[in-house]
Amino acid sequence: MKKNILKMTTLGIGLVSIFGLSSCDDNEMMMESSMEKTITFENIVAPKDFVESGSFQGINTPVIMPGESVSVKFSAGKAQSLMFATMYGASKDWFFASKQPGIKLFDTTGNAITGDVSSEVLLWDNGTKDNTTGTAQSNPIAQVPSVNASQLVKLNLSYDIVKSEFTLMITNTSGGTANETPLSPGVWAVSNYNGSQLLNSAPFFTPNALSNPEITDIAQMGDITKMVTKLNANTGIMTGLSPALVVVYRGDKNPISELGQLDSGNGLKEVAQSGNVTKLQNTLKSLPNVKGVYIAGNAPVAPGNKVMTNFSYTLGDKIAYVTMFGFSNDWFYANELNIDANTTGDLTSKTSLFDSGTGVNQYPGAGNRQALFGGTPQAESIVISKVGTLYPLPAVKDVIKVTIN
Repeated sequence: MKKNILKMTTLGIGLVSIFGLSSCDDNEMMMESSMEKTITFENIVAPKDFVESGSFQGINTPVIMPGESVSVKFSAGKAQSLMFATMYGASKDWFFASKQPGIKLFDTTGNAITGDVSSEVLLWDNGTKDNTTGTAQSNPIAQVPSVNASQLVKLNLSYDIVKSEFTLMITNTSGGTANETPLSPGVWAVSNYNGSQLLNSAPFFTPNALSNPEITDIAQMGDITKMVTKLNANTGIMTGLSPALVVVYRGDKNPISELGQLDSGNGLKEVAQSGNVTKLQNTLKSLPNVKGVYIAGNAPVAPGNKVMTNFSYTLGDKIAYVTMFGFSNDWFYANELNIDANTTGDLTSKTSLFDSGTGVNQYPGAGNRQALFGGTPQAESIVISKVGTLYPLPAVKDVIKVTIN
């Protein structure tokens, strides 16, 4: 009897041990079981017609008298041009403006045009007043015949190749001519470029069409108030995004980038400068702490579009992501803090805009060495940092939305 009890007790202990081990194995299997989520990157930036715009006036008085000059600084890439307008003061409704879509800034080989570009300015009749009596009319805008505008206004361009920044000097040269005139305060604008075309190819007016209230106020009174208001409302930096790379990893160190450190050569530069994820993808796949690398999208992500990818993970994993601020020399969006792979919801607040420190910055969306214009950034080597306030950039939350579900 004692032997049977001993056998049953021993068997019971064995079964408890077996069930105990089985339970531990099940827990470990549960801990290691793979799960899946979807991460989405949306480009939510609101495109504006103009990347830059502004106004100009005389130095001593708002009016630019014969013999006086003013200058305008602006940035541009080889697909862009400069539009400006100012009243021919000694008229009822004439104004000076450049040809459409503006002053040509680069030649066919992509080199900046500098020097005298006075041939780019024309004199226009707004068609809203009789040229003799001033009586109201409603005629289309047309070029004023028999007046050589380039003899009345001299335009001279200079160019800073590093910044991709132009300076336009406007000089009133009408003094002593049969058409001597003061110039009113004026306006200027550079249209946004989306990689294939200008967003506004007729910034201020359309030749051979009726005028609008903004250009009419300039042509009749030299008043730029309405036009400045319109320009301010329609000027802003926009961008495309590159395909996004997502990495699942273990540990506390983000394998993509590290704030305050020089670019490691792992492929981040290629993402930040041209949106190419291939090198970074291959580098990350070779790291022992990386469990998976995923790519969302296969083409630039334009405003209003989104890309997504599924990713697999186990409890305890982390994720990191990166996508290029497309209209820059070397900027990228990425998560600043570690993110648990099991997170669900909106990650936009965890996303920041970084400068990779590998290319000299130019005005976003108006730099000739940006990939947007087929250029290659001028090399530099400074630590990775958050992009500051040098340029009037939209907030991160107004450009990109990142969510996991």
